Amino acid sequence: MKERLEEIVEEIKKEFPGDYALQQIHIARKILSREAEEKGMGFIEYIKSEARRIKREKEGR
Repeated sequence: MKERLEEIVEEIKKEFPGDYALQQIHIARKILSREAEEKGMGFIEYIKSEARRIKREKEGR
């Protein structure tokens, strides 16, 4: 996983040189996309499921 993360970071730095904020957004999105793919979900579906999970945890369920 660490190697893949380093690959993502380098790839994004090349795409968006000099824009740290944009790099961070795209790194996060790539990581989330990868997690969604591993769980067999689409990106939006995964984000919604994580939001529901976090909401349930906050509510103490």
